[in-house]
Amino acid sequence: AQMLAFSTSSSAATLPLTMKRVNKNLNVSEEVTSFVCPLGATINMDGTSIHQAISAVFIAQAFGQDLTIADQLVIIVTATLSSIGAAAVPGAGLIMLVIVLEAVGIDPQGLALIIAIDRPLDMLRTMVNVTSDTVGTAIIAKSENHELYN
Repeated sequence: AQMLAFSTSSSAATLPLTMKRVNKNLNVSEEVTSFVCPLGATINMDGTSIHQAISAVFIAQAFGQDLTIADQLVIIVTATLSSIGAAAVPGAGLIMLVIVLEAVGIDPQGLALIIAIDRPLDMLRTMVNVTSDTVGTAIIAKSENHELYN
């Protein structure tokens, strides 16, 4: 599932394989898998959130803009919320980064600094997203007293 996530940069495209692997390899019931994995692929974008926060700080530093503690907290909150709203398709996180940049008054033209290297970063953050979906599904299954690793 991680290799497919890496090559497609899409949590949505990886979802059927992720569900199959969670069900087969982790022995998570189909009931839990079919609910948690699609939910995770939709709203659990850890890699995207981390990328947006780091990119916003990088762009601010590149422009010589000092960020206060309040600005940094706003970046954290908006990166988290915008990653939840990001589509599970390639490049969506980069578009949502505009929201984060504008929230703290950073010029969105700063995207030009990272757009050239975004594709490999998108591939890696999709792997993080799929991995966290898998871990989240296993945690929910365990909390619901489902047996793992039979």
